[in-house]
Formats: sequence, C-alpha cells, structure tokens
Amino acid sequence: MLIEQPSLFLRWLYPLAYWRMAHNDHAVYLTFDDGPIPEVTPWVLDVLDHYQVKATFFMVGDNVRKNPETFEQVKAAGHRLGNHTFNHIGGLRHSVHKYMLNVEKANAYIRTDLFRPPHGWMKWGQYIGVLQHHYKVIMWDLVTRDYSTRLNGRDVLHNVQRYTRNGSIITFHDSLKSQDKLLYALPRSIEWLQQQGYAFKVFD
Repeated sequence: MLIEQPSLFLRWLYPLAYWRMAHNDHAVYLTFDDGPIPEVTPWVLDVLDHYQVKATFFMVGDNVRKNPETFEQVKAAGHRLGNHTFNHIGGLRHSVHKYMLNVEKANAYIRTDLFRPPHGWMKWGQYIGVLQHHYKVIMWDLVTRDYSTRLNGRDVLHNVQRYTRNGSIITFHDSLKSQDKLLYALPRSIEWLQQQGYAFKVFD
C-alpha cells in the first residue's frame, strides 16, 4: 500500500497537485505514463476504443519526437495529453533551471497544461516553477505497479480492484517494461471498473 497509494507526506509536500478527484463522484481517471511508443501505445488505444474509454497520456517529449505518428494517433483518438518531461528526468538529480528547460522542451512538442513528474518526485523549487508556468500537476491515487518485475498481470489487476475508489487517478504505463502485465490487466481492469459502475473521465 505504501507504493500503490501515495503517503500523506507526499500529498502534503505538493498541496496544489491533484492526487484524487471528487470523493463523491463515482468516477475514475485512467492515465498512462512514459509513451508514446509504437510497440505498446497503439494497442492501448485499441483497448480504450473497444471499451469507449478516454484517458490521459503523460508523454515523454523525446518519445513524441521519435514517434510522431504514434503521437498523432493519441491526439486523433481524442485523449488528453500531459507532459512527463523531455527525457524522463528525475527532479532530485537536476537543478530547477535544468529541470524547467527539460519540461518546456517537452511542451514544445506536446502542448498541454498538464504535468506529471517522472518518479513522482521533484524539488520544491521545481514544483513552484511548474506551477508558475501554469501547469496543473497531476499525481495519482493509485499506481498499478505494472512496471514491476516482481508482479504479474494478475497482481496488477488485483491492485486496481483493491485500491480503486471514487475519484481515483489510476496510473498505468504504455512502456515496454509494462507491456506483458498491461496485456493481461488493462482490459480486465476496465471491465471490472465498468461492472462496478465507475464512469471514466479526463481532466478539464
């Protein structure tokens, strides 16, 4: 649970970030980090289209640069776009200035007002800088851990079933390291969420 759901300390550290949406709304917000890549993202789009679900994709700018056709597929499908830096850099290893340059370099390709920091961490100065550049910082209420080599697809599905609640921002990854778990867990997670009566929303 310490990994799947953010600690109170993290929520306190970034108080203006979005960790969970309305608690009285029986809805969830699906998000995908680290794409777009042609090996995984188009399959995710097909699954979302099959279930008529919209999601938010937090994209790495360099992946957008290298895979413009996949990027355009996400846009054409009507999904929300988010910035995940240009090089998927961790904030703790870089100065505020270098971090913000990387964020803005990504946004030259993505053009969005949503931002999620890689690894879920950034220095306080970086956080303030992101806010001053008029981004909404979108964190998570549930990270599925589809990236973990210690979990399989059933474990990822179990995390969704165990931790989802009203307003949950749910994080998957359209990446190679998540692909095998995603193939099993994503369609089954969507089906389970639909059976529980959840609506699927994207950020305003």
